[in-house]
Amino acid sequence: MTRVLVTHADEPIGRRVVKRLFHDPGVDAIFAVGDGPTPRSFDRYLAGEGPAVSYARVDLAKHRAASDLFHSTAFRSAEIDTIVHLPRHGTAPEAPAPLVAGLSERTAETRLVVQHALEANGVNQLVVLGSAFVYKLQPGNANRFTEESELDLDPSVPADVRSWIDADMIVHAELHNERLRVVLLRAPTVVAAGGYAYMNPALPVRAPRARALGFDPICAVISDKDVARALQAAVHARHSGIYNVAGREALPLSVLARWTGRRALPLPHPVLDWAAASARLLGVGAESVPFGGAALRYGFTLDTRRAERELDFRAADRIGLAREGDGSLRLETATSV
Repeated sequence: MTRVLVTHADEPIGRRVVKRLFHDPGVDAIFAVGDGPTPRSFDRYLAGEGPAVSYARVDLAKHRAASDLFHSTAFRSAEIDTIVHLPRHGTAPEAPAPLVAGLSERTAETRLVVQHALEANGVNQLVVLGSAFVYKLQPGNANRFTEESELDLDPSVPADVRSWIDADMIVHAELHNERLRVVLLRAPTVVAAGGYAYMNPALPVRAPRARALGFDPICAVISDKDVARALQAAVHARHSGIYNVAGREALPLSVLARWTGRRALPLPHPVLDWAAASARLLGVGAESVPFGGAALRYGFTLDTRRAERELDFRAADRIGLAREGDGSLRLETATSV
């Protein structure tokens, strides 16, 4: 039986993953960790029958807090053998403070989680949800990436994308570790019923949205429920590896922005570059200016055959619009028959 620690379990994808694992007969215990208070949806897990579920409030980007967690009595008593590390994807409870040595929160978290996974007695699996926006985009919408495709290592990439790449490389470095089995899933835009989109730098949760005038890149998408299914499959896989995971649909950025209820304002690309450069000079946070990276101009889809072959994972959900009782249209995800 597997005993799992799930990070950022208080955020939307995290809650979905905990729900999926709670109903997995192969999971014996779940130790959920998040920045905020215990989600209300966890009440039935904490009080009901099934796997033992516990929750701890921890800021994993801070060295002391992460160390205290992995050396705590609660962690030892949970006898965790698998760590599922999810990135922050919802709105932070407060603006993140500058980190030591200039590391982004995402990079700092990943480094600390990997470090403690390697050091913790009993932990033999690390499953990480990463981003497909780490790949180097070529002009046009014909980009189709395999797991061996080139990463975008250009030093001028936006900070948000750079943090994804740094986190990806930290995990990648442990792929052949003899003691720890490591699985990295690279996901595109994650969408959820009700018009929510996560993990797309061009569709930020808080910052103003924009798209490059004259461009409408294709966006690969996957539902939050399929992400949870993919992570569940990775937990039970036998081998280390990197896997692209994606749904069946791909949508233009303008359509995806409209479906998620916040249209992206078309702006000339030089204006986007000027806004980003000005923000850097003025020390303004990325959450205050529109994203200006290549993902605003060029699109991509993912080759997911490796995940189908080795993880036995295939996206089950279809993504589209549904009409509500009041006649309005909203993004919905539904499992196809």
